[in-house]
Amino acid sequence: MNTYKSASFLNPLRPTVVTIGTFDGVHLGHRKIIGQLNKIATEQDLDSVLLTFFPHPRMVLQQNQDLRLINTIEERTHLLAKTGINNLVIEPFTKEFSRLTAREYVETYLVNYLNAKVLIVGYDHRFGRNRDANIEDLRLFSKEFGFDVIEISKQDIDDVAISSTKIRNAINVGEIHLANKYLTSNFMLTGVVVKGKQLGKTIGFPTANLFISEDYKIIPKKGVYVVKSEIDGLAYYGMMNIGNNPTISEEPNKQTIETYFFDFKGNLYDKLLKIEILKRIRDEKKFEGLEQLISAMKKDEEFSKNFINQL
Repeated sequence: MNTYKSASFLNPLRPTVVTIGTFDGVHLGHRKIIGQLNKIATEQDLDSVLLTFFPHPRMVLQQNQDLRLINTIEERTHLLAKTGINNLVIEPFTKEFSRLTAREYVETYLVNYLNAKVLIVGYDHRFGRNRDANIEDLRLFSKEFGFDVIEISKQDIDDVAISSTKIRNAINVGEIHLANKYLTSNFMLTGVVVKGKQLGKTIGFPTANLFISEDYKIIPKKGVYVVKSEIDGLAYYGMMNIGNNPTISEEPNKQTIETYFFDFKGNLYDKLLKIEILKRIRDEKKFEGLEQLISAMKKDEEFSKNFINQL
């Protein structure tokens, strides 16, 4: 898959089939649309193009601080690379871009930059300044500029919207197994390992403290989880605590994401890790002392290893 930071960089050598959307999560509903994209590309000998935008339009136009996405843009790119599409275009969404008229958008981006001969969009697709244009306007433009429009059905589009909502809700309440079912891949957290208070090391559970710079990334409900990561080309399992470490932390209002990897020995500081979340074990609890905390963590480790052995 080729990745471009703007449609203006693509310069396709042959006509393309294009679909447009956020594709947050790259879940089952999205994969159905991408499957149609790839099918048409093969049947009509076209290059496939998925056009997405970053930042999310709501971040720019509404400055919505409550918006939380399933994937960072890097995670989304990583997942889309596995879908078989030829080209991914991540168009910078700016206020200037949002002011393009419908005609300017179609003629400049879809026709001139992307050389679209087929466009796959939803029945509710809106575009242009103030999102004034709809699919009927797009059909008129298609006749003028010589491309075909394939409309994704209302049911399929609703399925995509429902899936995204269900996934976010599942993550928010800690139902990771349900989120992973819809995603068809494991929900992941990506970040850099930074130095923490090193309290875990003092009780026999040295942890990697994950810093996620993207504040729009959705974080699961506080608790303990079974996780997996690839470190230096090898798979390692472990358990992750998301929360405030109420038993031992001196900063009870500061949330941390800490992972204890089984059977790993080495320095993880400054490493970029993608950590897949496999299963929720329990809520985060405040224990009366270190002995109770250590006992609970040993039980968490036993649960995790039994779960991993059953995979």
